[in-house]
Amino acid sequence: MKEMANDEQYTPAWIFNVLGVRFDLDVCAPIGGTGLVPADRHYSLVDDGLASPWLGRVWMNPPYSKPTPWVDKFIAHDNGIALLPMAKSQWFNRLWNIADGVTPMPVNLKFEQTDGSKRSIMMGCMLFALGDENVRALHNLEERVR
Repeated sequence: MKEMANDEQYTPAWIFNVLGVRFDLDVCAPIGGTGLVPADRHYSLVDDGLASPWLGRVWMNPPYSKPTPWVDKFIAHDNGIALLPMAKSQWFNRLWNIADGVTPMPVNLKFEQTDGSKRSIMMGCMLFALGDENVRALHNLEERVR
């Protein structure tokens, strides 16, 4: 259960404000949502985002304890932006090589917590974009974090 609690790291709202895009689907939303991700639909654990169909532009901030199946589906879907940790892993290398755009996040990135507090994690994170429109959104963020 501790692993699941550690996976509940919500993307800070400022990222979405700077990206300036709306998503069709948040594929890894918390049950009940947080209202942070500007998406028309949200899949939670109940909906099983890995088993459910992905449509349109997706936002993905998956469980960092087991990102591989999420990254595989993200690559296959080929339209979205994903927030993932930097890792020495096959999934990271595969996504790094195939992504249309990659942007490192600030080293002091703080994630939203279920209680409303903010907390850093022990690893750096990056945004990966698949699709030209999503790459353009990353450029908005790159200008902000410089």
